[in-house]
Amino acid sequence: MRISAALAIVLLSACSGANNASTSKNTTTTTTTAVTAAPSPAPPGQVVKIGIDLPLSGGDASVGISTEQGALLAIDQAQKNMPRGYTLQGEGLDDSVQGVHNPEQGVSNVRSFISDAAVLAVVGPYNSNVARAEIPVTNAAGLAQIGPSVVADNLTIGPEAAQLRRTNPSWNTFFRVCTTDSRQGAALAQFARSLGFKRAYIIDDNETYGLDLADRFEKDFTNDGGTVLARDHLAKNTQDFKSLLLKVLAAKPDVVFFGGVTSTGGGLLRKQMFSVGLGKTAYMGGDGLADLATVAAAQADGSYYTLAAPNAMKLSAAQAFVKAYRAKYNADIGPYSANAYAAAQVAASAVVRAIRSGHGTVPSRTAVVANVASTKLETPIGPISFDKYGDVTNPVLSLYGFKNGQSYFIRQIQLKL
Repeated sequence: MRISAALAIVLLSACSGANNASTSKNTTTTTTTAVTAAPSPAPPGQVVKIGIDLPLSGGDASVGISTEQGALLAIDQAQKNMPRGYTLQGEGLDDSVQGVHNPEQGVSNVRSFISDAAVLAVVGPYNSNVARAEIPVTNAAGLAQIGPSVVADNLTIGPEAAQLRRTNPSWNTFFRVCTTDSRQGAALAQFARSLGFKRAYIIDDNETYGLDLADRFEKDFTNDGGTVLARDHLAKNTQDFKSLLLKVLAAKPDVVFFGGVTSTGGGLLRKQMFSVGLGKTAYMGGDGLADLATVAAAQADGSYYTLAAPNAMKLSAAQAFVKAYRAKYNADIGPYSANAYAAAQVAASAVVRAIRSGHGTVPSRTAVVANVASTKLETPIGPISFDKYGDVTNPVLSLYGFKNGQSYFIRQIQLKL
């Protein structure tokens, strides 16, 4: 296998999670403000905020809400470390429109955060195409943004990433605590070949994340000796995939690979595979399929996916977080709850350090960005620090499958840079 030397695989035991509901407000504005005023002494009762932008309604809510809850828990716990006179608050906004994550709504949300001088950092978004729209706006405003789950490579690296930072090209304001599509796609290709799959049919949702992931899987699956039979792109809002799936059936694949998320066709596609005789054909994708069972139910069985995160339920460093999450929300953590907790930890720590280094003055957004960039922090998902591109230096992936309509853990992959 091409990437086996880069992967150290540690076997762990199975687990699954559930989500609980929370409430967030959805405020929009079209005002963009410049970054930083000179620091001033903090008045008594000074409120500072961390914005949270995630899909909190519709098809993505099953993962968006539990992700938000992880961030809110970290912000709540960070209050004990706030300098005297300061209160830290989290403010969540929904970037879904008509049940699907929406880049334009994401931009509106971050503009709302920017217009509020109390917001010193943002956690989110969840989806890479939303991040692609938001990064130029937060870069122009100098507002630190920390993604818990956005994995498209070209958000941080290469000429496309540079274009996203065109207002302040030498200044990175976007960071993420997860790994990238290239690593996720490569691991999925290796896993597919280890299961004996030789013939893959690739379908993607024609969005930033899905295209990026499918491209990398196609490249590595082929290089590892597999055959890609064909590749198709889904039209937006398609509900009936029968004609496409009959085409897939005729090709006789060992595995159908989907680049995308459950809400952009991944769930219905798997469900409808059973109606054309493809129910026993394996189905595989990235972290966008973590909530596959919410649509496909027991028909999710025989599917596999990765998470750009460790299995926090099995990490000793995460047990206090898992216990606190259960106590607060009466539920197990979701796929990216721990990542969002870590992202909010990073943001809160940067805010606290900026306040203290300014001797109690209200910190500038510039100071918060600098402190995020220099982060060295222990979190439930392991130690967090960032390279010059804003990517985490300790990337981890986890492999999962579905059985009896439930997600189960297969193994963890520690990636070497």
